[in-house]
Amino acid sequence: MMPMTVSQVAQAVSGAMVHCADAGERTVTNVVTDSRQVTDGSLFVAIAGEHVDGHDFVAQVGEHGAAAALVDHEIEDAPITQIVVPNTVEALGALAAQNLRLRKQTNEPFTIVGITGSVGKTTTKDLLKNLLAVMGPTVAPIGSFNNEIGLPLTALEVEAGTRFLVAEMGANHVGEIASLTKIAPPDIAVVLKVGVAHLGEFGSVERIAQAKSEIVLGEAANATTVLNADDEHVAAMSQLAQGNVFWFGIDKAQAHDIDGYIAADNITLDDLGRPTFTLVSSQGMEQRLTLGISGKHNVMNALAAASVANLLGMSLEQIAQVLGDVRAISPHRMAVSTVSNGKEHFTLIDDSFNANPDSMKAGINGLMAWHAQEERQPFRVAVLGAMLELGPDERALHESVGAYAVQSGVDALIAVGGGTDETLNALARDIAVGADGVAGTDIVRAVSTIDEADALIRELNAEHPDLLVLLKGSHASGLSALASRWTAGQ
Repeated sequence: MMPMTVSQVAQAVSGAMVHCADAGERTVTNVVTDSRQVTDGSLFVAIAGEHVDGHDFVAQVGEHGAAAALVDHEIEDAPITQIVVPNTVEALGALAAQNLRLRKQTNEPFTIVGITGSVGKTTTKDLLKNLLAVMGPTVAPIGSFNNEIGLPLTALEVEAGTRFLVAEMGANHVGEIASLTKIAPPDIAVVLKVGVAHLGEFGSVERIAQAKSEIVLGEAANATTVLNADDEHVAAMSQLAQGNVFWFGIDKAQAHDIDGYIAADNITLDDLGRPTFTLVSSQGMEQRLTLGISGKHNVMNALAAASVANLLGMSLEQIAQVLGDVRAISPHRMAVSTVSNGKEHFTLIDDSFNANPDSMKAGINGLMAWHAQEERQPFRVAVLGAMLELGPDERALHESVGAYAVQSGVDALIAVGGGTDETLNALARDIAVGADGVAGTDIVRAVSTIDEADALIRELNAEHPDLLVLLKGSHASGLSALASRWTAGQ
């Protein structure tokens, strides 16, 4: 965080200080929303959540050395300076914006990269963080910290020596990304894909495209826009860009027709599902690389990250070396491990962070690519959870995913609902219905809980010691908890 006193924080958020005594000149060292993370000099932001109200912990954080608390109402008798504002989440954003302004005012090189898209944001962010870290101190969120709370907290980690900020920007509604760009206006804005994630919230793909385009409209002056040339909705956003546009995509031919383009040519997968391909630039440069992470869909994410790094001066050779060395990204994203608990011993592909139809199919493709060239094939099981916010076509979309899994060649499919949530259970049954409608596998089950899925995997593992399991579903289905259960202590 850039140097700010409590008084300067209050000024930045237009807040009123109470219980301040002489604390106004105390320096704030960091900003937290979790009382358990408070250290000496912290600013604690009290947020009233659905289950927990941070205001209940204001007195406690004062006892643990916090410099001040940002609150929406005064907490009497709490031994801590309080900055009172109408809305603490909005004030958090205002403070983050001021932190970035202060960093810009140093006149030392500093670049904000904003990333959005229906799928791939977090993986692209992880890959780009690894690339930029070679060039200078880089701040990027942990996991998928991409909303009106997560992005400001990440921006508040920027300090005087920070060279790059990678800001992931997500949205469930039109206007959300516009709000995030007011906090962190991108110097480079990246748009990955317009898909059907959150279709139920937006109402149409066109509205999703409108929401994603807000990152282009919210760019800083003289910004560069990096767009997916293979997605027509994304490509159309070039008309909104005020500055230069750089492109990425699979079509090598375009690299020779467009000034400012990076393509992927000759894509193959190894036995671990890791893509090997040739980076081709419009400047005539070529570089062969193998990604350190699995999944053919990650080629596009790698191209987006490579485009930004190349724009900032990194050679294709350096890019290939860094991307080849990346083995771990944010949790529950195509993470491969061996599960060995008692009698169970199988390979797990954990892609359970979240799901939509595009990412479901990508996960299934990753499952099928694993050791696909070997004479003896593993017994492949797709454990798929319900998907959320898909709108009126949700049943058909769930059935299509089930059908796709069987058509791809899975040996067994387990569809997982949401326990007592009958809506999620019905969607899991739709996945199974889609799978049952395609000839190809005799093992299709729909269950309500991860405990039932766990039991079925144990049974299958007893029969198939070469078991390979994919976990993929929405957070509500609890598959990430099942992954954690299986990998605990490993």
